[in-house]
Amino acid sequence: MSDVLLVERRGGLAELTLNRPAARNALDVELKQALVDELDAVAADPAVRAVLLTGNGPAFCVGQDLAELARSLETDPASASDTVELHFNPITRLLATMPKPVVAAVHGTCVGAGLGFALACDVQVWGAGVTLATAFTGVALTCDSGLSASLARSVGEARARELVLLGDAFTPERGVAWGLAGRVVAPDEVVSTARSLAERLADGPTLALAASKELIAAGSSSSLDEVLAAEAAAQARCGASADHLAAVRAFLAKEPPVLLGR
Repeated sequence: MSDVLLVERRGGLAELTLNRPAARNALDVELKQALVDELDAVAADPAVRAVLLTGNGPAFCVGQDLAELARSLETDPASASDTVELHFNPITRLLATMPKPVVAAVHGTCVGAGLGFALACDVQVWGAGVTLATAFTGVALTCDSGLSASLARSVGEARARELVLLGDAFTPERGVAWGLAGRVVAPDEVVSTARSLAERLADGPTLALAASKELIAAGSSSSLDEVLAAEAAAQARCGASADHLAAVRAFLAKEPPVLLGR
């Protein structure tokens, strides 16, 4: 594990903290590769049942480290954009598709790929008044990290077009009013609120949560018959799980269930 990414295990919860506070958690190669490696590890680890992603210092993440990018453009411009395929795409894919829930704790400035990563998570907790922005066109680039899809799904295509093309900053309060998911709390309460939600998810029915995540992701591009068939198959898998039996028994006994994620 690299010093630029802190990892802490709390029972079934893995907390990943971007740790370049002096650079506002800008994404250099070391941090991006550490994220790819650690997200891949926690995605495959059955002992991890939920993930919390946050940042150290005053910012959540300001996106690509532009100083590093400038050096790449000077020394090897043909390969400068390779990081999208090598790093941004796998990070986004892992956040969005790993078979366990991911919570983003956005306590400070969150722009560019940082915003893309936050929206790739399943649940967001935003700090009141913090700065959000797409930022890409400000450096003559376009979207990465899935933002062209995740932002449009959240706030609508027309609003997303305006936010991307103009690049104007906005607050979580405005974003939620436009359709961003998540709750807005005081910045100093973001991590504790997100941790509470992540711990709740880590104690939940992991197989059912993973199936729900997959169904919702596929549902918007599937026909009704495809949706119904996928739901039936997923229900059969979840219905055969030990957690399902334990949850039904606990419900009938009017007791809180103890779920083991299997």
